Amino acid sequence: MDIPEIREKFRQAKLTKDTVDPDPIVQFSQWFGDAIKAELEEPNAMVLTTVDTHAQPTQRTVLLKYFDTKGFVFFTNYKSRKSNHIQKNNAVSILFPWYGIKRQVAITGTAAKISSIESAKYFLSRPFGSQLGAWISHQSQVISSRSLLESKMEEMKRKFSEGKVPVPDFWGGYRISPSSIEFWQSRPNRLHDRIIYESDDQQWKIIQLSP
Repeated sequence: MDIPEIREKFRQAKLTKDTVDPDPIVQFSQWFGDAIKAELEEPNAMVLTTVDTHAQPTQRTVLLKYFDTKGFVFFTNYKSRKSNHIQKNNAVSILFPWYGIKRQVAITGTAAKISSIESAKYFLSRPFGSQLGAWISHQSQVISSRSLLESKMEEMKRKFSEGKVPVPDFWGGYRISPSSIEFWQSRPNRLHDRIIYESDDQQWKIIQLSP
């Protein structure tokens, strides 16, 4: 089966309370696998929304690095704007916009730092250049020019020429623990399918929504 046929199959799919898995993480895993199978560009890209102290929301795209029954994990600089928002208000949302297969997944929940051991394990798996980049970028801070970053990169390459880069103490992961997960499937005539899982005393309640 070629990619266009796979995408058409997804477009014709139905999403009802009877067809979804009782566990939203299992359902997400199935859809995530479909997005990979369809060869979507960056299927793990997700739009993260945080809110500042003035109730002003801000969005940016981050990459999902892994997920499990505990939540969805991404990594960042702990001094970045998104981190400052989370420290003051840890309510967040993420959106997976899988346009190519006419689907999206919207998740609300709370974000919390993962353990330093868990962050270090992932950091050591990153390419050498990405490890250096974590040290160089003072995320969200004003810089005078691009050349400043490039000169710092050359400096860090010399400093860590042996290839052993320590984990920055200002860098690590966040896990988003979901309170709701909504699956959206495009259907003809704008009568789209929407299924939302809501956490109810550590159990998931499945609800079908009008498009």
